[in-house]
Amino acid sequence: MRVVVTGATGNLGTSVLDALGTDSSVGSIVGVARRVPDGPAPADRPWSKVEWVAADVVGADLASVFAGADAVVHLAWLIQPSHRIDVMRATNVAGSERVFAAAGAAGVPTVVYASSVGAYSPGPKERAVDETWPTEGTRSSFYGRHKAEVERVLDHFEAAHPAVRVVRLRPALIFKRESAADIRRLFLGSRFPARLLRPGAIPVVPRTPRLAFQAVHAVDVAEACRLALTSEVRGPFNLAADPVLDSAELGRVLGARPVPVPRLALRIGADVSWRLRLQPTPPGWVDLALDVPVLDCTRARRELDWAPHWSAGDALLDLLSGFADAASGPTPALARRAPPIGH
Repeated sequence: MRVVVTGATGNLGTSVLDALGTDSSVGSIVGVARRVPDGPAPADRPWSKVEWVAADVVGADLASVFAGADAVVHLAWLIQPSHRIDVMRATNVAGSERVFAAAGAAGVPTVVYASSVGAYSPGPKERAVDETWPTEGTRSSFYGRHKAEVERVLDHFEAAHPAVRVVRLRPALIFKRESAADIRRLFLGSRFPARLLRPGAIPVVPRTPRLAFQAVHAVDVAEACRLALTSEVRGPFNLAADPVLDSAELGRVLGARPVPVPRLALRIGADVSWRLRLQPTPPGWVDLALDVPVLDCTRARRELDWAPHWSAGDALLDLLSGFADAASGPTPALARRAPPIGH
């Protein structure tokens, strides 16, 4: 099997390369990214099958890249520059549309797309929802809007290409240690002292109504992607690990004390600091965190035979250890000294 992976150098992409690299049914992998690694594959990674192609989904001739592929895994996505919605939408929505169209033109029989919990409409926290929950996003979040728009694009693609097997993975927040440098750039900014986020150094966590979210380790999401490629499943799959991280559980995992913080205070703090460019995360992320539903992952467990090996708390601690140690990864996207956001 020949698999093309867009966004192959990122948080999830590098773990997908690891998972596919150890699968004997995968003969070759094409890793597509705007900035690709130089030199030989890292000795500690199973990337001997990987052929790198430098291409941007916004304008590259993707059909020629996809020619002869048995599957395309679409992971390419922008979270920054958050002050340039047009730039992000060009990659996230229009770029995704170009990926699917190119896959159809190249006759690729399988497409796996990394959607997100962020695609879902606001929903309950007291019970879990399955994959039939509406995917209209959180309107105040560009991330939620873009994920929802791509779901509609993929609906049209599936209707036009019924022979193509389409799988949509909808994971919770994806964490791993070697993405620490990248996540700091994307969400905290270079001014934030990352050492303050090391395990044991966080004294308090907010106790805010509806603060309850899920996480999953990148290794476990990558395994779900591998299972989707090597089976005959179709459709959407929720991916999340237990337990749900509410204020009490966050306090337990981090050894921190929950302190009441109103939703409005969180949102105003994020909005003002973002508008002043003190940090790169707009307030829509607060709304997204508080509004997305809790995911029921029964379908993934039943049809993919998928089960996460990392708990949600351990995945979060793995990321925090990466902050403490200034961890980074083996690609330009995950490097400690990456090009500026928006480059």
